[in-house]
Amino acid sequence: MAPEFEHAVLRALRDIPPGRVSTYGTLAALAGYPRHARHVGALLGRLPAELALPWFRVVGSGGRIARPGSEGADYQRLLLQQDGIELDSKGRVDLFRYGWPPAYFLR
Repeated sequence: MAPEFEHAVLRALRDIPPGRVSTYGTLAALAGYPRHARHVGALLGRLPAELALPWFRVVGSGGRIARPGSEGADYQRLLLQQDGIELDSKGRVDLFRYGWPPAYFLR
């Protein structure tokens, strides 16, 4: 991935406020790379922990945590809950309630 892409995505990631989530596709669009949701996922998946970025605030387009049932998904759920975000019984985030920026998730 190009450094410009990575920098743009990480800037957009840093802008997600506490208590809100964005999707991989929305983050790609905000970074100026619409239709690159999978590239965003790949980038976030290899971020070093010492960067302390809010990677956990990014979910799939249906509000789902990636790789349900995995240790990483359980950890993401915990971090989201600590951030004040509620998940339903199927592990989904209500994007109309918590989605950021709100204009992307209007009903």
